[in-house]
Amino acid sequence: MIRSMTGFGRGEAAGAFGRLTVEIKSVNHRFVEVVVRLPRSLSPLEDRLRKLVADTVSRGRLEVYVTWEEPDAKRRSVKVDTDLANAYHKSLKELQANLGLETGVPLDAILRLPDVVTVQEVEDDLEALWPGLEGAGRQALQGLVAMREKEGQALAADLSGRVRTVAGWVGQVAERAPLVVQEARERLKKRLDELLAPGTVDETRLATEVAILADRADISEELKRLESHLGQLQQLLRAGEPVGRKFDFLLQETGREVNTIGSKSQDLTITGLVVDMKAELEKVREQVQNVE
Repeated sequence: MIRSMTGFGRGEAAGAFGRLTVEIKSVNHRFVEVVVRLPRSLSPLEDRLRKLVADTVSRGRLEVYVTWEEPDAKRRSVKVDTDLANAYHKSLKELQANLGLETGVPLDAILRLPDVVTVQEVEDDLEALWPGLEGAGRQALQGLVAMREKEGQALAADLSGRVRTVAGWVGQVAERAPLVVQEARERLKKRLDELLAPGTVDETRLATEVAILADRADISEELKRLESHLGQLQQLLRAGEPVGRKFDFLLQETGREVNTIGSKSQDLTITGLVVDMKAELEKVREQVQNVE
């Protein structure tokens, strides 16, 4: 199924870790480019998230936004630096002795001293958090792909119609081509009759010139290749995989055949059809820039 390269998807996950939201939007790009923006504390998971997206989408620029609402009550731990407390106690005891004081050193006095007691937030367990982030990411990707496929259906219909239009003009060129040589022969003979005395035209020489003209103007091979290319383009539009790059390549080959027909033909009718084909193929080329 044809996919557009533009789309949007959103996913959420909630749990003991709080609430995670993943939003993904994509725009046109020749290759696949994934840009991830997430809280700094989640940066170790960035590569995993980027790979998750790149494994699902093959073309386009994708911007991934992650927001994290952490739990209201963050887990904390209390740490007592026993060595530092002992050092403080020893110094205070020495000070008391030097001052001749006999009272002991109260515990609360030691606890109030710098760095004896510290409260620390427990580091987040990113491995435990990853399943939630992965789930939200997959949910966002599902929405993104669904939107791209929906837009892709409209693109496929438009492209198929344009390819059929070009194929119709190719058929007109194929019908016209055999008549071109015959008309050229008649024009050449008429010109010679006007220039030479009646009955003096060398039919053998005339046949030779017409044969040379026919060989130069022969577009049968180009028409065969052109018909083949157009058929393959229609097949790609019905394919079940990303075809943007293949379609773009075949479109370039189709354009080359049309240009060759235009350069070989000296017929105004065929030249006009070639102009129409080139204009339509250019519209197809612009649309293909939106195809994954």
